[in-house]
Amino acid sequence: MGGYAVAHLDEIDEATDGREPWRPVRHHLGITAFGVNAWTGKQAGDRIINEHDESDDTQEELYLVQHGRARFELDGESVDAPTGTFVFAQPGVKRTAFAEEPGTTIIAVGGTPGQAYQVNGWELWAPFRLQYEAGEYDAVADAARPVVEANPEYALPMYNLACVEALAGRKADAIEHLRRAVQQSEQLSEFAKGDSDLDSIRNEPAFEEIVA
Repeated sequence: MGGYAVAHLDEIDEATDGREPWRPVRHHLGITAFGVNAWTGKQAGDRIINEHDESDDTQEELYLVQHGRARFELDGESVDAPTGTFVFAQPGVKRTAFAEEPGTTIIAVGGTPGQAYQVNGWELWAPFRLQYEAGEYDAVADAARPVVEANPEYALPMYNLACVEALAGRKADAIEHLRRAVQQSEQLSEFAKGDSDLDSIRNEPAFEEIVA
């Protein structure tokens, strides 16, 4: 491939974290300059966009209704959005969207003002969220490891893998994956210092070396 990529929406497999399924457009195409994903409500009334306000990462988000008709709720105000409608939401605005017609699809593009976009690979880890929250740490570690190690450029999934391995009592694996995560993102060393998921390895000499 010479500097470009082409994909039809239906060629991008859906992923889900137990809430609304989406198609990881950014990851599929290898985009690193901005975040972009596609969300589809299969039936009228389905929630398409999870309710959130981007106050944590201060991202601006632009939504395009690519197909169908959506109803956005923006800080409690209802906005009708037929095909072709753009909706822009600044950080702090609580937003969600619902399908008004079957098959309604929304494209979401996001970025933080004044900052270069940083790819963290959250799309890879999201499908393991429900099992993690259910405490199925061994199962998550087994399923996530090949996915994470096939995409070593992403620091966040590597860090999360270290966390579930620590929770599962796999100390050596947790230390190794934490080391690799922090090597890619020094910010994660600060998270690790206060992350209770890593308590089982906190007193290991290697842990102190990694977060120093």
